[in-house]
This record gives sequence, C-alpha cells and structure tokens, in this order.
Amino acid sequence: MSAGALAELAPESITTGQLPPPHPYRIYLSDVAIGHIVDGRLHVIDGKRLSYEGIVATGYTGQVTLSADRKEIFVATTYYSRLSHGVRTDVVDVHDAQTLKKTGEIEIPPRHAQSLNYKGTIRASADGRWLFVQYATPATSVGIIDLQTRKAVAEVATPGCWSILPAASVGGRFSTICGDGTLLTVSLDDKGQVATQKRSAKFFDADKDPIFIHGEQDGDTYRFVSFHGDVYAARVGGAVAGFEPAWSILNAADRKQGWRPGGYQLIAQHNASGRLYVGMHDKGMEGSHKTPAKEIWTIDLAAQKRVARTPGTNAIALAVSQGEGARLFAYDGVKAAIAAFDVGSKLSLAGRLEHVGETPTQMELH
Repeated sequence: MSAGALAELAPESITTGQLPPPHPYRIYLSDVAIGHIVDGRLHVIDGKRLSYEGIVATGYTGQVTLSADRKEIFVATTYYSRLSHGVRTDVVDVHDAQTLKKTGEIEIPPRHAQSLNYKGTIRASADGRWLFVQYATPATSVGIIDLQTRKAVAEVATPGCWSILPAASVGGRFSTICGDGTLLTVSLDDKGQVATQKRSAKFFDADKDPIFIHGEQDGDTYRFVSFHGDVYAARVGGAVAGFEPAWSILNAADRKQGWRPGGYQLIAQHNASGRLYVGMHDKGMEGSHKTPAKEIWTIDLAAQKRVARTPGTNAIALAVSQGEGARLFAYDGVKAAIAAFDVGSKLSLAGRLEHVGETPTQMELH
C-alpha cells in the first residue's frame, strides 16, 4: 500500500445553500402528503426558472400562509408525542421566507383544522397585526393570534361557517362562509376580542348551486364560482357583507355539453386586467366538482364573458402573479407537475416542472 493511500482526507465543510431573493413568481406549494400525513411539506419553487428551491416541514395537515409583508411563513399544525398518536400539541410554526429557517412558534389550542390545504384555513390580516386560524373539533371556530405579542388571544365561535376571508381595508375584520348561504362578518377590538359579529343576507343557495370554498381577493371583494358555473362577488369591508348580482360563465352550448368548474384551488384572478381563470371540465355531473381541468377558461370580468380557452393540463390548483409580466401556474393533479403560462390576450405555455409534490391542493405566490 502506498503512503499516499494512508493520507487523511481533509474534512468537508457542510453548508446550507442560500436562496435567491423572493420574487412574484416564487411558488409555495402546500402538500398534505396523504400517504404520510404526519409529515406534510411546503415545496418552495422558482416559477420563473421552474426549478425547486427548498422545503419546509409542515407536520400533520399543516395549513400555510405568508405574513402581510411577505417576510414570514406561518404554518398552523399538529404534532403528536408518538408521531401518529399520543399527546397532541398544536402550534403555529414561524419561518423566515428568505432562508426558510424556523424562527419561532406560537402555541395554540389543539383545534387547528386538520383538513386539506385551502387558503381560507389560515390568513393574516391586511395590516399584519393578526393571524386568523381555522379551528374544527368538528365544531367550527376561528383562533385569533396577536402577531405583536406572538400569543393566541381569542377564539371566535362560527357555528356552521367555514373559511376565513380577511378584509383589506380593516385589519381586525374577517368574514366566513356559512352553510345557509350567508356570510358571517366578525369585527375585532384592539385586543383581538369580538366587537361585533353580524350575518349577511343569503347570497347563494347551498342546496341548488353551492359555491366552491376557494375565493379570489381584490381589495375588499372576493369572487367565487359555483358548481354550475355562476360567478359570485362578496364585499367584506363593512360590518355586514354585501354582494353583487351573480352571473354565469356558461352559454347554452356549454351547458348542453355539461361544462362545469372543477378542482380545489380552481380559480385565479389577475386584478389589474380583470381576468378570471377557471379550471373547467365537460360532461360534468353531481359529484364531478373535483375533476381536474380539461380546459382553463379566461373570463373577462368587466364584460362578463369568456374570451379564451386553453388546454387545462389536468389542473386542480391555479395561481397567477399580479402586476405586469404576469404568469399563471397550474398544478397538474394527474402527473404531479406545474405548468407555467405567460399571460397575455391568451395563455401561452412557458414550460413545466415535472415530478413535484404528492397530494398538494394549494399554491400561494410571493
């Protein structure tokens, strides 16, 4: 044996890679990972280069949102002392959005909603003061976290209502969608306690044509689509929610062919252009409302009509960046991929990232 073979190798220095600064095309893909649900993930993806950037552990059915200033990631989740059983602890984990490092946690009651990922299960107030967390035991309520003191300060009972819709103009105000077709609006005082709690008039019929729970926000206005393709708009800035008249994205020929919306995060809205993107499938029927998109329809909100149709890439979730140079992202629920479309008068496929995620249902953009 030569003397050189006995020489010691120099120790290798292990370092952590540095992420590039966030940009409007960064994707946060929430993945409940049903096959190993105690170990969910948040996939962080560069939607400009269509490359994988990093991962955040989200525990048991972790629900994810960004802070109002986009500097932090909040994950409301559950941990059990014996992985899948034992003593339950619920927390909001806090991560730095630049480095993805965990920077703290906020303990909450053991009631965070253990559900698939939807935007309305955890939201920050527009002013950055409050974090709203959907609770379910299965009785529904909303946890109020003071982000100044990093403590849970209240729990608001919201029986029969689900999903959190924060107002843009009033930090301490949110609405929630109720099973009787109304919205319940909660206004808080400066300590996070309930000041008023008021129910709206009925704005959709849950028996005849329910709305999908995912809504797209433009200021104080949220838009939803119904199972049969009607668009509903709710204004949540006031102490009682108001509404605009509903209208349909379907014409007679579309109805004859059975076109219906489908998916989870099935709509995306580009606010400046007034374009709504909707995942659609034909031959729809009762129970087909989770069907991946055969087409993505571009809807002109001002004209209240469809202006383009694009192959749907089996989309179950859609998200679009705001401002100029917008890009629409569609999660392919069949092939586990993300398709990226440049937004213009019609969508133009810019590329795909294959093999990402297991069972995600929600995308949020930076």
